[in-house]
Amino acid sequence: MTPMAARVNPLESIDHILSTARSVRRHLDFERSIPDQVLLDCIDIATQAPSGLSESWRFVIVRDGKRKSEIAALYRAALEELVRARGLEVKPTQNALTARLHEMPALLFVCAEDVPDLHELSQQVAFYGSVLPAAWSLMLALRAREIGATWTSLLMARHTDVSRLLELPEGALPLVMLPVAYTKGARLRRAERLPSREVTYFDRWGMTRTEEE
Repeated sequence: MTPMAARVNPLESIDHILSTARSVRRHLDFERSIPDQVLLDCIDIATQAPSGLSESWRFVIVRDGKRKSEIAALYRAALEELVRARGLEVKPTQNALTARLHEMPALLFVCAEDVPDLHELSQQVAFYGSVLPAAWSLMLALRAREIGATWTSLLMARHTDVSRLLELPEGALPLVMLPVAYTKGARLRRAERLPSREVTYFDRWGMTRTEEE
């Protein structure tokens, strides 16, 4: 073990990655390719995520320029529809992502295979809760390699069109898209969030306490 390695605190490193895994929509290197093996290594890590009912996750890496352009067009249409329906204002960072989505070195899709016809809320939570942790682990693995990603499920509003573009089999869904590129001058920091004691209760909802109690 080198002296430098001896000084590294694994807990601090893990906490840093977890605390600074932001959606990165700007300060990205659109010219630098991401090797297939790097993405496959990240997916290997992602599939170690906890799973409940099944390991139904599947991944599609999109590099083809025509497909990326078609996906970007679907994304813009879905975003415009959402903005109109909810009266939202699009953030500058979101506009930046939308404008250059087709230029991303890769678009990573986290899909679910053999999605059952789920009517009960408990069944939906159990099934999707066995797939989505892999998407989060994938984003963390990318972050650790200085690859920026943005978590977006917006394209589920156009899942039929996306499934056709990706040639997904019947019964599969594209749950999450991660546009990815190496970061370029991005400064990823902890976000402003409410502290744990303002969002945590003990024994029952609404019950708070201090360490001294």
